[in-house]
Amino acid sequence: MNKTLNKKKESKESTENIGGSESQISFFSKRIKNLTEHLKSNKKDHNTRRGLMKLVGKRKKLLSYVKSKSNERYESIIKSLGLRR
Repeated sequence: MNKTLNKKKESKESTENIGGSESQISFFSKRIKNLTEHLKSNKKDHNTRRGLMKLVGKRKKLLSYVKSKSNERYESIIKSLGLRR
């Protein structure tokens, strides 16, 4: 029962704070994952590849910003998204 309440709380927070660094990083990660899958089947789609590289750069900048502000938040984002294995 607590898990469903936590999920509702998390989804509510993510819709309220769309401009927050954490939510932007998770949004970029989802888009990066989708574009990566697209590029596996469409190897010659260079425009999408360029867009993917731009997204990766944006996510990297946001991650470095979060790390400079709070190392605990950075570690939790990395762990929750499964980055940096």
